[in-house]
Amino acid sequence: MTWATERLDALKAGDTNVPPVVTTLRLGTLDDWGPGWVRKAWTPEPEILNRDGSMFGGHLAALADQILAFATLTVIPEESYFRTINLQMSFVKIGRAHPLAIEGRVTATSRQLIHVEADFRREDGQLIARAAAQQVLMPKVAG
Repeated sequence: MTWATERLDALKAGDTNVPPVVTTLRLGTLDDWGPGWVRKAWTPEPEILNRDGSMFGGHLAALADQILAFATLTVIPEESYFRTINLQMSFVKIGRAHPLAIEGRVTATSRQLIHVEADFRREDGQLIARAAAQQVLMPKVAG
């Protein structure tokens, strides 16, 4: 068990405080995880939808950054932390106030980078968005 997997377990159990941005943006946490993958269900609230009832792409990007970070936590070395250095979003269909299944996965690792991807699907399985990111690894600094 590492600091990162302990954090994932605590998030899954609801036994930890989340950063204020998670509450402000109503991102939620995660439902399940394993080595190289994470999963969560998420339902948009009316207050974060566009006037026409569609989902704001920037909010999906925030969810992507979060789920991709969670996926990274499943494999990060104990002596490291990370930062997102690239985030890409592809919007396939217009998202509305549908519940979403969001799944993130690690697709490649190297000594300094972790590549992660995520899918956003409606309840009927339709893909509405896909995200990819690169996370750069950095040594933990004591203190």
